[in-house]
Amino acid sequence: MMRPLSVLAALLCSAPAAAHDFWIQPERYRAQAQAATGLTLQVGHGRDRQRSAIPSRRIQRFEAIAADGRRLDLRPQLHPDPQAPADARFAVPAGAWMLVLETDAGAQSRLPAPRFNDYLRAEGLTPALEQRRSQGREAADGSERYSRRSKALVRAGSAPADAAALLATPLGLPLEILLDADPQSQAKPLSVRVLWQGRPLPGALVKLTRLENDAQPLDAQRTDAAGRAGFAAPGVGTWLLNAIWTRPLPADSEVDFETTFTSLSFEIAAGASR
Repeated sequence: MMRPLSVLAALLCSAPAAAHDFWIQPERYRAQAQAATGLTLQVGHGRDRQRSAIPSRRIQRFEAIAADGRRLDLRPQLHPDPQAPADARFAVPAGAWMLVLETDAGAQSRLPAPRFNDYLRAEGLTPALEQRRSQGREAADGSERYSRRSKALVRAGSAPADAAALLATPLGLPLEILLDADPQSQAKPLSVRVLWQGRPLPGALVKLTRLENDAQPLDAQRTDAAGRAGFAAPGVGTWLLNAIWTRPLPADSEVDFETTFTSLSFEIAAGASR
């Protein structure tokens, strides 16, 4: 069931730093074919937005995928460094390409009980909330290990028509956001699907943020029983969709939960057919 945006905004503002959004930020989402485009890894939002300093050793996958199945390994080009102009550069071949990044789950977060509970409520992490209630641990500090999964759609050349297939096709991420249509070509509500381990995920909180004004999400909706959520048609600009999900770990684990962050960024350009 969709909740009023005002309530969701209040919850989102209470989330701790560990919940900061993470995404691939191309210098240009559209380029001339074979033109080199700088790529940076971004984290946070509003005044807290910054370049990510994630170590290269934690990045397990960074590649560009075309609708026809071509894959280009971009890991050799990736050197995360907030002091450098870009973390990587990609000479984009003609067509539409999905950039895909995955990290390991080597990062950990530990928070006092009030902050951890607020974080779980703000991000809609119901499995964690339900376990803490059932075990009487709502007053206990909380801990998790987490990984990042991110996609960004880039286009090169004149109006590539294969973007819709890339946006709608799962690419093997454990938590993944898909779009049923290319928002560039259809001025209609944004239809989103969320998959967890390849299956529709109900109850996930999906946030839509305009990156030119990213102090807080423009909207946030929970997925229905089919793992779907809908947003009003976005306008011109660069956009970020993101979601988080978690699973409880065995009692003898070092931390309580394993959490996955996922995002999808894309651009809607002015003057295109909509």
